Amino acid sequence: MADEIKRTDSGIDIAPLYSADDLASWDPATQLGLPGTAPYTRGVYPTMYRGKLWTMRQYAGFGSAESTNQRFKFLLEAGQTGLSCAFDLPTQMGYDSDHARSEGEVGKVGVAIDTIEDMRMLLKDLPLDKVSTSMTINSTAAVLLLMYELVAEEQGVPSSAISGTIQNDLLKEYIARGTYVYPPRPSMRIITDIFAYCAQNIPKWNTISISGYHIREAGSSAVQEIAFTLANAIAYVQAAVDAGLDVDDFAPRLSFFWNGHNNFFEEVAKFRASRRMWHKIMTERFGAKKESSKLLRFHTQTGGSTLTAQQPLNNVVRVALQSMAAVMGGTQSLHTNGYDEALGLPTEAAARIALRTQQVIGYESGIADTPDPLAGSYFVESLTDEVERLAWEYIERIDAMGGAVDAIEAGFQMDEIEQSAYEYTKSIDDDERVIVGVNKFTVEGEGEPNVFPIDPSLAIGQLARLKKFKENRDHAKVAALLEEIRAAARGTDNILIPMKEALRAHATLGEVSDALRDVYGTYKPGR
Repeated sequence: MADEIKRTDSGIDIAPLYSADDLASWDPATQLGLPGTAPYTRGVYPTMYRGKLWTMRQYAGFGSAESTNQRFKFLLEAGQTGLSCAFDLPTQMGYDSDHARSEGEVGKVGVAIDTIEDMRMLLKDLPLDKVSTSMTINSTAAVLLLMYELVAEEQGVPSSAISGTIQNDLLKEYIARGTYVYPPRPSMRIITDIFAYCAQNIPKWNTISISGYHIREAGSSAVQEIAFTLANAIAYVQAAVDAGLDVDDFAPRLSFFWNGHNNFFEEVAKFRASRRMWHKIMTERFGAKKESSKLLRFHTQTGGSTLTAQQPLNNVVRVALQSMAAVMGGTQSLHTNGYDEALGLPTEAAARIALRTQQVIGYESGIADTPDPLAGSYFVESLTDEVERLAWEYIERIDAMGGAVDAIEAGFQMDEIEQSAYEYTKSIDDDERVIVGVNKFTVEGEGEPNVFPIDPSLAIGQLARLKKFKENRDHAKVAALLEEIRAAARGTDNILIPMKEALRAHATLGEVSDALRDVYGTYKPGR
């Protein structure tokens, strides 16, 4: 047993013992620095959580805007410090709830938002000048952001005062998730228009959350997660620079989104390595001058794919372990999954214990009292270096193909993830990897857990509201403004300017998306 080879989830061999010999040529001055200083291995801020805890941002979104608004208020009353919203599949794909393709999906995996009226209901009585809101939305990110801005203006909150994040990461949709609408190159145009619009109008907003989370959920390793995500980030920055934007005007508002898995030390190493790599990329590749342009600030969500339907209470322990890795790794905000999410949307009880997990770590564990408490560990520093080395190898391969977009069109990342997912699943099936309660330590006759119920009447009410909304508007004005969106899409003007006016005049999310479909078409993978 002592001679058995141990490996991380990325296949990195773990030595039986680590000592000073493993760091013989290691230079802490150049590879670590101090917290808040280059290369930011130890964290992006000097005092980290000693000064302020990470933002505790629980995910919510189901059924109608009204029901999601109630869940937001429940979470804020329980001590959550930031909002995070999930949207249903029709909203993500640019379809209104009354579209034929929306049938059976309205409000199922997130909240349905068709109109500015829905956004008003979603944000009712929320302090938009004080609360930070993250919206997990990609293809229709511009539409949801503009609706949010319009509602804030109606509440008397200026655009300069609102803060939050839109995911807005289309490249990972082609790689791992699938909620894309337009082809990759038009999508990049929309993303760079969002960068420019927010730099001028919504300066506190994080314009993109470059996401490794879904890449990991699709089956990638930890190394692939950061390599493919950073390669995507390089593509976004290059596209913005090519569009004439100054890197230091938009880079400070870029943010990242990592997954938290069970291999504790590899996860910590992954977070630390990603910061060091981004500093190098922004300094050497893009010549950023502002230090804020070189900071990899990130949100972490615990791993949904690690949750088991068998013995679901075991997931409380998994979530705690993953959360501690994220905190040890220096996350800026954190979402903890409900223990019942392998079965359905989290119940209120599960959402509460997920939030309490963060609060216990933050206020009781002591691990937030000093930045990067694992710094200097023979094992952690060796693993951080190895994760970084392997990630650079992937980035170099993607660069050689012409960059992330060309690699996506060639199917490279998808093939690599499929192989990783196969190997991981096979290791469970062959009992080489233990999943407690699944292939070891199982029990017979588990009771039926409580599952969050979705009320079908919510979808019926959504359709009725949408019908009334469409009836009570100036149809000629909406049609004219939709044509202005098409004209901007055909030309070079910022698409968000006419988009905002169309939404103000009560165009719907689906209608705005259709206007862009008319110009850009839709993406159909060639594989």
